Amino acid sequence: MSTAAMIPTGLPADPDSTPNSGVDPNTDKPRSDFKRTGRMTLYVRRFFRRPSAVVGLVMLVILLFFALVGSHLTKWAYDQPDFTALSDPPSADHWLGTTTGGSDMYALIIRGLGRSLSIGFISSIAITIIAAFIGTAIAYFEGAVEKVGMWLLDMLLVVPSFLLIALIISGSTGGNDWIWLIFGLTAFGWVGYARTLRTLTLSLREREYIKAAKYMGVPAFRIILRHLIPNLGSVLVINTVLGVVSAVNSETALSFLGLGIKAPDTSLGTLLNNGQSIILTAPWVLLFPSIVLILLTFSVQLIGDGLRDAIDPYSRSAGKAE
Repeated sequence: MSTAAMIPTGLPADPDSTPNSGVDPNTDKPRSDFKRTGRMTLYVRRFFRRPSAVVGLVMLVILLFFALVGSHLTKWAYDQPDFTALSDPPSADHWLGTTTGGSDMYALIIRGLGRSLSIGFISSIAITIIAAFIGTAIAYFEGAVEKVGMWLLDMLLVVPSFLLIALIISGSTGGNDWIWLIFGLTAFGWVGYARTLRTLTLSLREREYIKAAKYMGVPAFRIILRHLIPNLGSVLVINTVLGVVSAVNSETALSFLGLGIKAPDTSLGTLLNNGQSIILTAPWVLLFPSIVLILLTFSVQLIGDGLRDAIDPYSRSAGKAE
């Protein structure tokens, strides 16, 4: 029996001649009608293939919408008390009730949500940038620079950052305490992250293209900026998103203890601190800020999990070929 007779009917003998190969069997050149899926497109498809990530994204978009334009949906301002409605429950005039001082809870929550989101996003992005440069630089230069850098990181890890941040904020005045809070969270939040990135960079610095760039005399700063940091992009994106949760929780904890945002400004932590003492007489003062904080942290956590699965090539969200 000939070899051609052994080939099943309807199947091409050459696997490269299949329509999905992207190669023209007559010219051995890429097919003009073949479209290659970009990396970002692939990541987006994987992300939206995960229902929980989509739910988290929708929740965060809604919260961002209210933080940006929610103050225009009510006639009350966060610093405009209504002395005719002290500790009033939710009503048509005050949708989420009022505090003991007559402040509208809806206006306060919108203001606190915007302030907490600002602190969370700005500090998380700043921490990522600082940690990326320092962590990769320590691993890249090796030798004495790496030893001294690791020693400094180990020393900074034992610094009582929570106490120092509280001391920094306590000395702030003029309504700029949230700026000092961002500064404190950034100044002490990058250390552990930089140590992790340094470990991940150890394998990258041994790659052939890094050694070739060194041999060609490319400046160290350009190698770090153009080659090392971009190859850690997936880790940086995921940790930036999850860092928002950590920053918001830190701000909430400090404000809850009375060491963060101070009046007349407000945040979610400040609202929780004010509501704990009147939980029996006016439970809505504590209940609604707690719900918003839970929704915020939960949505960002879902988005972080979705990004991790979308970027990870071995994730279940990549789907199965049929």
